[in-house]
Amino acid sequence: MRRGKVTAPAVVEEHLGAIAERDGRIGAFRKVLAERALAEAQVVQEREDLAELPLAGVPVAVKDNVPVRGEALRVGSAATPGTPAAEDHPVVARLRAAGAVVVGITNVPELCLAGFSDSVYGVVRNPWDPERTAGGSSGGSAAAVAAGMVPLAHGADGLGSLRIPAACCGVVSIKPGLGVVPPPEPGWHGMSENGPIATTVTDLALALAVMSGDMSLATPGKIETLQVDDEIDDYPGGLTTSEPLRLRVAVAPCPLPPGFTVDERFQEAVTDAAGVLGEAGHTMVGHGERMPVWLGSAAVATWFAVAEEDARGLDRHLLERRTKALARTGRVLGAFGLDGSRGRDRWRANGADQWFGNADVLVTPTLAMVPPPAERWGRRGLLRNARANLTYAPATAAWNMAGWPALTVPYGRHPSGVPIGVQLVAAPGGEAQLLILAAQLEAARPWPRHAPPA
Repeated sequence: MRRGKVTAPAVVEEHLGAIAERDGRIGAFRKVLAERALAEAQVVQEREDLAELPLAGVPVAVKDNVPVRGEALRVGSAATPGTPAAEDHPVVARLRAAGAVVVGITNVPELCLAGFSDSVYGVVRNPWDPERTAGGSSGGSAAAVAAGMVPLAHGADGLGSLRIPAACCGVVSIKPGLGVVPPPEPGWHGMSENGPIATTVTDLALALAVMSGDMSLATPGKIETLQVDDEIDDYPGGLTTSEPLRLRVAVAPCPLPPGFTVDERFQEAVTDAAGVLGEAGHTMVGHGERMPVWLGSAAVATWFAVAEEDARGLDRHLLERRTKALARTGRVLGAFGLDGSRGRDRWRANGADQWFGNADVLVTPTLAMVPPPAERWGRRGLLRNARANLTYAPATAAWNMAGWPALTVPYGRHPSGVPIGVQLVAAPGGEAQLLILAAQLEAARPWPRHAPPA
């Protein structure tokens, strides 16, 4: 695009064709904005600053949890109003200002409350195995990227909602820390953050830089350059060569509170990834301590509490069974002061820092088990949804509660055929460190950019 080899309308048209061909099997999009995207691409093509735009003509998908000008914000629910948004969310506006073209709005679970992306608008399926979920709540965005329908997507992460689907679908994503990217609303008590999903760490860094308004994040610095195709060897910025960074990395293959288990292959991936980082010159230290039981209880209580808050004022007759059950439980527990706030405050004040220890970065599994089946979980009750969510995706919420940045990278394949994700966590301000380590893992253990075609 920037060198004039292709035009923005042609690039967007090609991706719209991929969506038309593949999304019937995946269900990533709630709405495809075909005519609007082509018109927007023509506007980008005619911009005088085209050669300077960091995302010139890049098709992006936006999760159905932030306003997109002229489109309804449904958040996966029939109970939300169908009124078109008057303005873009700041993150969407920043993407467009950088030259990106919004081609569609992606599916989420109702009110973004689950680790699966099913709703009245459809069921999002995993491109690696359509019988399994793509994860949630940014499942539509992760599936769209993994299936090659868009190169970049927006998502949001309140209790793991970027990292969970990215790990399910074999792509990369980062939940930034507090104050880095304008957050979504509602903000889930400061736990929810907007962030990008991509197929490579270089693309992830660039997208995060655009979303944050801090282009220094596109060049986090001291790392061996990634190998790229000759066709894109003029990539502006990216991860640059310099003296290697030396970090103290804690390795926690099974960090969850007592009672939780982690698939052995996922634990092996963490150990192997730690070995790669050790070979890159970082200092590895073991972290065998499990997270406290009270933290897990606080995370679950918080889940119920935000469900009650988000469902408040909506027509309960239009809400799904899962949402009503979560909200009802949050209402009952809240009457007794059991909304998770004490645990959240304790963890954010000093609990996370004390548990983390003197490491710079923590390495853990992103998921505990392989993704569950892709089904209409929203039609089921509290116990079945809670059991499934807490069994397969309990490893991410702690870092939303802390407000710390966390990233997931693909790292090998499970015997079931689905990708394995490894999570990297850093203290506040550590986004660049996470991108550097992720790029080193990518250079040492490259992953497929997309799921194989059906």
